[in-house]
Amino acid sequence: MLQNNSVLAQLKQQIRKTTPRVEGVIKATAKAFGFLETEDGTSYFVPPPAMKKVLHGDRVEAVIHEEGDKTSVDPETLLEAGLNRFVGRVQKREGQLAVVPDHPLIKNVLKARIKRDLDEASIEEGDWVVARLVRHPLKPDDRAFFAQIDELVAKSSNPAVPWRVTLARHALEQDCPPAADEWPLQDEGLTREDLTAEPFFTIDSEKTRDMDDALRIETHENGGWRLSVAIADPTAYIEEGHAADLEARTRAFTVYLPGQNVTMLPEQLADDLCSLWEGKERPVLACALEIGADGSLGEYRFFAANAKSHAKLAYEKVSDWLEGKGDWAPSDEIGEQLKALRDLTEARSAWRAKHALVFKDTPDYVFDLDAAGNVLGIRTEDRRIANRMIEESMIAANACCADLLATHVGHGIFNVHRAFEPEKAEAAQEFLATQEIEVEREMLTELPRYRELKRALESREDAWLDVRLRRFQGFTSMSALPGPHFGLGLPAYATWTSPIRKYGDMVNHRLIKRVLKGEQAPAEASQQLTDQLTERRRLNRMAERDVKDWLYVRYLTSSAENQETFDAEIMAVNRGGMRVRLVANGATAFVPAPLMHSDRSKVVIDDKEGRIQIEGEERYKLGDSLRVALTEAREETRSLVARPAD
Repeated sequence: MLQNNSVLAQLKQQIRKTTPRVEGVIKATAKAFGFLETEDGTSYFVPPPAMKKVLHGDRVEAVIHEEGDKTSVDPETLLEAGLNRFVGRVQKREGQLAVVPDHPLIKNVLKARIKRDLDEASIEEGDWVVARLVRHPLKPDDRAFFAQIDELVAKSSNPAVPWRVTLARHALEQDCPPAADEWPLQDEGLTREDLTAEPFFTIDSEKTRDMDDALRIETHENGGWRLSVAIADPTAYIEEGHAADLEARTRAFTVYLPGQNVTMLPEQLADDLCSLWEGKERPVLACALEIGADGSLGEYRFFAANAKSHAKLAYEKVSDWLEGKGDWAPSDEIGEQLKALRDLTEARSAWRAKHALVFKDTPDYVFDLDAAGNVLGIRTEDRRIANRMIEESMIAANACCADLLATHVGHGIFNVHRAFEPEKAEAAQEFLATQEIEVEREMLTELPRYRELKRALESREDAWLDVRLRRFQGFTSMSALPGPHFGLGLPAYATWTSPIRKYGDMVNHRLIKRVLKGEQAPAEASQQLTDQLTERRRLNRMAERDVKDWLYVRYLTSSAENQETFDAEIMAVNRGGMRVRLVANGATAFVPAPLMHSDRSKVVIDDKEGRIQIEGEERYKLGDSLRVALTEAREETRSLVARPAD
């Protein structure tokens, strides 16, 4: 008997070795079938019965089956689950508890149990919960999917569902940090200069409460300016290692969502003691910058001080006044400074356009909400002169911070952005060659040469080329060591101007103070911290996008019912269609191929090139403008569907 078992095991092993297999990630579809995609981009069909054993995102090993000219795969071994912790909605059917993941491509109803310390009676049909997948059919000894509900996120009737669910999905904090009873100023051994009589001012949005920066500008008789930047100083209250510091380190950033902010610091600090309110004396970390008449940066000096804002100004009113609109006017003393700051801004913009790089102006879309979170309207806010004045001032101040830290410390928290990572530079070079743009490798990897290339590409004003090239470009990351910021065209960039809302800026404040006191700097920030800062920033941006998508669907439901038309721009092209942005409000919508032509076979999509042909002629490409009509607003997936209207 033992010999027979041994022979059988050997036979099974031999069959396994000779059976063709493939590894890849499961991609579900809106229908019952799916695909397995390998690292090299090959797709294998997964039939409906096999899809019942897997979920979208699972990484599996599968057996290849060939029947005539048809090839399919049958998932056999789970290598990595695509779903672990997730947010979903509760279902209760005939006494059975289940949860449906909140995912556009996962519609499985997963049987579930309640975590022991949760009251099952308090969780009802349709409630939102956090759950974990604890069993998977492809795991040894598991026969089916099974989940455990760990946390109630929101009742189905809660008007704050979009915010609660989004924050829970990205494992972000739901509330602001707890406050202490008292926040005494720390004895840091710093001499603070008295700037309270100097007419500093702030420019922010009307509703801003956490004001980080105040400015003072003086014009030199022989041309140029002295710009003084006073920045809120939370590290004057929070000692490194304090509970509030550790919490801020974990959160990394304030989360800004439409209608709600979740602060990094306790609100008592963020919105009061540290915020540079008009008429309130505050401890600050300051920098005085010399800026030439041509916009070039000269000498700078960092120092600790006490300052007082003499005016709380708003972007719109300042822009209107400088443009000769409206009936608001500042005091004469502040007005002269605003005019000087406008002139400095134009000089700095011109200098950066010539010696560094300048971002293209893009509008912001602002949601007006009522107390229940309903969207009353969506406003377009362009980057007007007042916005640019603050932006240029902060970029200059942060460039000085990068120089100080690189020179006197050797490390800090730097924003590093390489336009093309080394592994993508060759592909980008080959792509540009197909567009008859011959570039040397150094133009993609070395900052001075890249500036030349970027200006040359921008002069072409080719929207398709601009969007297409982004596929090869990298992202900004946090680094403990100095590195170039290709997006700004600067050799190094380190922010310190938003310490109320960015933990990396608090780290840089403490390093600047060490330099001022002549103390030896601590060890550089760990890879763990810089990775965490990079990841939390990514999660915050995703959370903001997700809440906006939810609100867009609610706001535009009636527009979809009425097939309302909008001007749009093509953002992305994939195998199923194209994604567009509505110019009027910033919403994104998907235009599926079947809505481009009644005969799907006449629609040819080249997703790699970002081009779409209809009946043999190119009709759409990345960056094109077109008019679309909304056809659906799907709240369950927070997505909009549109069709071409031209």
